Amino acid sequence: MKRLFPFCALALLTACNSDDAKHASTEQTSKTEVTTVTFNEQRFRTDIETLSSDKFEGRAPTTQGEKLTLDYLSTAFTEMGLKGAYKGSFLQPVPMVSYTASEQQQVKLAGIDMQYRQNIVLSSRHDNNQVTIKDAPLVFVGYGINAPEYGWNDYQDLDMKGKIAIVLVNDPGFAHPEGAKFNGKAMTYYGRWTYKFEEASRQGALGAIIIHETEPAAYPWSVVENSWTGAQQDLVLSKVEQDQRIQVEGWLTLDSATALFNKAGLSLPSLMDRAANSSLNVDLAQTANIDFANKAEYADSYNVVATLTGSTQADEQILFTAHWDHIGKDDTKDGDQIYNGALDNASGTAGILEIARQFAQQAKQGQGLARSLTFIATTGEEQGLLGSRYYAANPIYPIDKTVAVFNLDSTNVYGKTKDYTIVGKGQSELENYLDRAAAKQNRISQGELNPASGGFFRSDHFSFAKLGVPAVFAGGGNEPVDEATAQYKTAMLVKMKGCYHNVCDYYRPEWDLSGSLQDLGVYYQAAAELADSQDWPGYFVGSEFNQLRPAK
Repeated sequence: MKRLFPFCALALLTACNSDDAKHASTEQTSKTEVTTVTFNEQRFRTDIETLSSDKFEGRAPTTQGEKLTLDYLSTAFTEMGLKGAYKGSFLQPVPMVSYTASEQQQVKLAGIDMQYRQNIVLSSRHDNNQVTIKDAPLVFVGYGINAPEYGWNDYQDLDMKGKIAIVLVNDPGFAHPEGAKFNGKAMTYYGRWTYKFEEASRQGALGAIIIHETEPAAYPWSVVENSWTGAQQDLVLSKVEQDQRIQVEGWLTLDSATALFNKAGLSLPSLMDRAANSSLNVDLAQTANIDFANKAEYADSYNVVATLTGSTQADEQILFTAHWDHIGKDDTKDGDQIYNGALDNASGTAGILEIARQFAQQAKQGQGLARSLTFIATTGEEQGLLGSRYYAANPIYPIDKTVAVFNLDSTNVYGKTKDYTIVGKGQSELENYLDRAAAKQNRISQGELNPASGGFFRSDHFSFAKLGVPAVFAGGGNEPVDEATAQYKTAMLVKMKGCYHNVCDYYRPEWDLSGSLQDLGVYYQAAAELADSQDWPGYFVGSEFNQLRPAK
C-alpha cells in the first residue's frame, strides 16, 4: 500500500495520492468545475474512527450511541457554517418503536422443533406482550410475488387469512437469468425481504417466513442472526396500517425448510424449480405453533439535516444522504459485543461530512452554487430505510423541488480503481453526471458485478427513487489502478471477509482510503455541475420510476 498523505489535492476532481498531488492541473475550468478541491484524508479518517469507536456502541437508534453521534454530526455541521434544516435545528425527529422478541421462543413447524437463531428467527412488529399462534396452516407461496406487469401472482385464488406464508428469497429471474422473467439476474424490488412481508400483509396473511439461501440473499445466515435479533426498530404507524400488518415475520434456514417440506411429503428443490418457472402456491397440509414474549418501546430517533443555501435557485435542492446508524451491541455475545459499523456506514457518513466541508468552504470564498445542497445523515437504515422513508414522507423541502439524491453507503477502502461502479446502472439521467465526473479521473462507469444482490433497493436513495426523484448509489470499482493496489486489495478482502453486519467491521488504520477520495471527487463534481444548471434529470424508459419523472 502506498503511504498516504493527510491532505489530498484533487486536480479537476481526480482523486490523488502523493504523486498525483504534485501534478495538480491549473487548467481553466467552467463555473461548475472548481479547479482544485482539497479533501483532508486525516480528517476523513478521524471521522470514521471516532464514529465507529467502542464509545459509540455501534450507533443503534434511540441509544446512548445515537446521542453521541447526533452531537458529533451537529457540531461538525455547525463548524462548517451550515444551517439546521428542521425549524432551525439539525435534528429532524423520527417517531420510532422498538420491538423486542424474546430469545426463548417455542416454535414448531409441522411438529418439528425449531431452535431460535439456530434454525429460525421470528419477530412481531405489534405492540403485544405475547405472540401466541396455534395450528396456523402453512402455505408455500413460491416467491410471494403479486406482479400484474409480469403476469405473475403467487397468491392466485388464495385466502391467506389465519395462514402463514413460506416464501423464497429473491425473485424468479435469479433462478433463470437466461430467460425473460423479471430482470434476469438483477434483483427487482419483488425480491427484497421488505416486499415479501409487505405483500403477505396485503394478502391478509397471519405471518410470513422467508427461506434463507446465501447466494440469492447475498449474505449468509450470520447476517440474519445478527440483524434480525434483538430490538427491531420501525416507524410508528397509524392504527389502520398497524392492523393490516402480519402478526409474525421471520427467516428459516434452508436445512430447516428442507426438513419441513420432507415432513409434508414434498421435495423443496422440486418446488423451488417450479416456483421459478411460473406462479405457484401449495398447501403444505401442516401447521405452525408459535409462542414468545414480545415488547414494544417508543422513542424518537433523529435524522441530521444540514443545508448550504444556494444563491439563485435556493428553493431547488440536491440531497446527499448517508445513514449514521448501525446495529448497536449484543450483550448476549461472548467476547466482542459491539457492531462498530466502520465501513457500514461510518465511512459514508464521514464522506458526506467531507464533501459538505468543501462546498461550505468554497461558498465562503464566493464560489457558492446556484442550487441548495442538503446533507442528511439518516437514522434506521439498517432496520428498513426508516429515516429516509420518514424524510421522503415528511420532507423538510418539497419533493417536487428535490432535483437529485447522491447516497453514500460504505466507501471504498480497497484503493484506487480504473473503473467506477454505479449500482443499478441504467436507471436515470443523473448517471450521466457521474459518467462525466468519473471520466475526468480517466475511469469508466459500469454496473455492479452482482446485480442479484438488489443493491439499488437496499440503501437510502431508494426511498426517494420510489417518489420519482433521480437517486444514485455509486462508488468503488473492480479493477485496481496498479499491481501494488491489487495485492493490497486481495489481502484486505481476506481480513474483511465475513465482516458485513458483524463485530469485525471496525476501523483499520491500514485502510488505503485513496479510492474513497476518488469517489468523493466524483460525487462532488457531479453535484457541482448539476447545482449550477437548470437541468432536471429524469428516469429512463424501462425504469419502473420513469412514469414518475421521465427522462427528457
